[in-house]
Amino acid sequence: MFSMLHGPALLAPEWEAAAADALIRFRSERSNPPRGALALVGDVGGGQRLYGVADGVAVIPVSGLLVQKLCWIGWGYITGYDGLRVQLARAFADPEVKAIALDIDSGGGDVAGCFDLVEWIVAAKAAAGKPVAAILSEMAYSAAYAIATSADSVAVPRTGGLGSIGALCVHWDFSALLSREGVAPTLIHSGQHKVDGNPFQPLPEDVRARWTATVDDLRRLFADVVARNRQSSGAALTMEQAMGTEARCFTGPAGVAEAVRLGLADAILSPDRAFAALVSHASTL
Repeated sequence: MFSMLHGPALLAPEWEAAAADALIRFRSERSNPPRGALALVGDVGGGQRLYGVADGVAVIPVSGLLVQKLCWIGWGYITGYDGLRVQLARAFADPEVKAIALDIDSGGGDVAGCFDLVEWIVAAKAAAGKPVAAILSEMAYSAAYAIATSADSVAVPRTGGLGSIGALCVHWDFSALLSREGVAPTLIHSGQHKVDGNPFQPLPEDVRARWTATVDDLRRLFADVVARNRQSSGAALTMEQAMGTEARCFTGPAGVAEAVRLGLADAILSPDRAFAALVSHASTL
């Protein structure tokens, strides 16, 4: 998945293996969904509540690998942007919901659909007039952090982490392995760039340069989204400062303290304390 054949990714570097494991596990389980899976996106009825509500606050998990289209809501270790949009739309329209908590614990995922979802959340939040809090339990890296910035506030626990404002892609070159095994694939194609990045040949320098330009563009887009969203929440974070993090993951007590100083997050709070603060705020609305 994490090659340019399928598109670049917004992932923390240490999450690449976990993401691959999540995809393999999902493909083996999707015909028999786990008990915790709430619904298929296309089968959701109008009156079905797709989130828990406590003291007027809807809790919507953003967990595990994030993908553009999952079709299922509530899978646990993998979350679809399609399902999140449905859940949030319901919560924004729910008269019993005064505020929304995004319960985030993810190392990131797909570029595709991520920034469109973030933009939609910001607009829908403003239209509904309901506060949204990103409560990290424990981490929000890359795509997950992009989603966190759509909230009015970001709280991270002292042992958690956030950031990784950048994009990556991986090219696998199996040419030497195939050569040792006596296998020589023949690629028959029409169009000079039709087989760019195929795994049977080393990556040409011109293709590497174009792919690098693509992930650089995505990083700039990411940094701009972060800066605009955090500024709207009252932080004094600029795009240049977001770029200046060089896609660093801010982890552990010292790291999250620095993230708060930079304006990437608002407070260092355990999830229960962050939720209690949101409930208190919601009670005044």
